[in-house]
Amino acid sequence: MTKSITVNDKSYAWPTEPIVVVCVDGCEPDYLTEAMKAGVMPWLSRAVKSGADLIGDCVVPSFTNPNNLSIVTGAPPSVHGICGNYLYDRESGQEVMMNDPKFLRAETILAAFSKAGAKLAVVTAKDKLRKLLGKGMTGICFSAEKADGTTVAEHGINNALAYVGRPLPSVYSADLSEFVFAAGVKLLKDRRPDIMYLSTTDYVQHKSAPGAADANSFYKMMDSYLAQLDAMGARIVLTADHGMNDKHKADGTPNVIYLQDVLDGWIGAGKARVILPITDPYVVHHGALGSFATVYLPDGIDRAAIIARIAAIPGIELAVDRATGCKRFELPEDRMGDVVVVSERNTAIGSAAKKHDLSGLTVPLRSHGGMTEQKVPVIVNRKLKALPNGYRLRNFSAFDLALNYALPSAVLDKAV
Repeated sequence: MTKSITVNDKSYAWPTEPIVVVCVDGCEPDYLTEAMKAGVMPWLSRAVKSGADLIGDCVVPSFTNPNNLSIVTGAPPSVHGICGNYLYDRESGQEVMMNDPKFLRAETILAAFSKAGAKLAVVTAKDKLRKLLGKGMTGICFSAEKADGTTVAEHGINNALAYVGRPLPSVYSADLSEFVFAAGVKLLKDRRPDIMYLSTTDYVQHKSAPGAADANSFYKMMDSYLAQLDAMGARIVLTADHGMNDKHKADGTPNVIYLQDVLDGWIGAGKARVILPITDPYVVHHGALGSFATVYLPDGIDRAAIIARIAAIPGIELAVDRATGCKRFELPEDRMGDVVVVSERNTAIGSAAKKHDLSGLTVPLRSHGGMTEQKVPVIVNRKLKALPNGYRLRNFSAFDLALNYALPSAVLDKAV
């Protein structure tokens, strides 16, 4: 048997029991704290005492695609290339979704283990992630969103909807995430994959703050499925792709800096281009408003002066040139604009006001993308070996912790 696999200059031990890494979309640590206080997460309350209860950093921009790909590659976007959900392709002159596998520049841990003979299963909420997560991987890989159209040839399983035995969920619902967990439990029971990756959606977190009834209901549901995975012997690492914060004013209206409108007023309409990497096909719950933007400026302009003016806008936390921003956040320079902009905790960045359809915001805006959404839970249902001095805990440490540092259940049993 292969003893270890090396992926992106990191070695991972071969699994000795089922490994389940869970990425809970938008899971601000306070959601778990409040749910445990409310007594709705009994399994997690036990797991954090008997295992490891940690806080780590996610990737900035704190969006879904960059962080999920960091988790499954064990590396930052400067290595894997996925620096947002959306980008401006300089070569084509088009703004495009970054969900095509061609944009991925690094092998995933999932692909490497599957090539070495491990049994893999991946279930994600939205289909936008499926092809990226499954690139180069042999095994089961499907989304809850399109579970009714799966085939063995493309997804490793026929008719996942019938297999899981639940109705096809709406993409804008908590049911989408529950489908992911239900599928994970059934796959572990029936197929017993060596490694499984489960990734949810943040629909609930965009609408409900930690401790709210809807949020606690969601985490109660999640806890029941995690308990089932644990009971079947899974070594679980739970983390998140990003946190979540209010981005609204006291009256409930969105607190937004429409940066494209600002730049149009400064240097002329359409001369600068603001790209919002949060943009994806599912904008009803956030209106494509987050806390990170990148700006493409025209030639011949005083870029330092523009950066200084952006930095001085109330609500902006950081505005720096591309090289500085990419070095700080470990991003690929060729896929970022001339300026990297991050807003403060309770402020969102928009492009032009007329480009944002906010009709779907039925509750005050909650969103993410900045440094204030960087802290995420990293919870393991096993004790860990001592981490090396200087070990920076990241959400993309998940597979490292699961495979290299978590003590197997057999070791724990002997210790007892």
